[in-house]
Amino acid sequence: MVYEFDGTKYEKLRDMQAARRAKYLGLVRGGVNFIQAAHAVGVSKRTGKVWRNGRTRPTGRNERPLVDWYRGGMGKPKQIDARYLCMDERITIADMHRAGNSVRAIARTSGGAPSTISRELRRNVDQIGGVYGPHRAQQMATHRLRRPKPRKIMPGTPLRDEIKAGPDKHWSPERISGRLRRGHPDNGSMNACHETIYQAIHAQGKGELRLQLKHAMRRGRVVRRHRGDGQSRRPRFREPMVMISGRPRSPTGRSPATGKAT
Repeated sequence: MVYEFDGTKYEKLRDMQAARRAKYLGLVRGGVNFIQAAHAVGVSKRTGKVWRNGRTRPTGRNERPLVDWYRGGMGKPKQIDARYLCMDERITIADMHRAGNSVRAIARTSGGAPSTISRELRRNVDQIGGVYGPHRAQQMATHRLRRPKPRKIMPGTPLRDEIKAGPDKHWSPERISGRLRRGHPDNGSMNACHETIYQAIHAQGKGELRLQLKHAMRRGRVVRRHRGDGQSRRPRFREPMVMISGRPRSPTGRSPATGKAT
């Protein structure tokens, strides 16, 4: 027996169901709501909920979700450092925020800083519903851990075209970043910090383009200087300095002419 889904034929039923669940997950991650995503793959709303959250059998046995929805876009689970918010802390924040507690009250209960709670509620709110949900917040935070991240200044983007005109006018990356913030205060895709601009400029400097960058950049450098630690610096004196603790208590002898120690 051959099973068909979305124009593709499968010899086994489990392969067809896996493709259906994968498409359902892709639609949900793309912003489609749960009901529309379920109808698009030909299943009921209840089936989609079982895929996302698992199910509890009458015997009391809990089955795990069939789609990895709450982990975000990471390929494998990653051990997150303890200094970051965990799932339990996000559930506490969501419950207290829904109950009308202030940011400082939530911080006192969870043991975090008020700035951490404020930033969490601002960054990880659901863009579709406008409500802070702990599972969605965990997914968004985990998705930011993906490495390597795509570069923000890519060829063909309006941001790159606007930044490209800066070095031609001998503007520093700090000045370009400031002008972008003033010109596009409400558009995050058109803003970039000076470090991002530095990386974009020096990453593309090869061959003839290096000479062009040398004349365009203010300081005439096409390679960034390495900022090493203090141990790798060049010593000030040719001979190693003798510390006070390593010097003799009294001179062994003095020159009769000068009176200095010999």
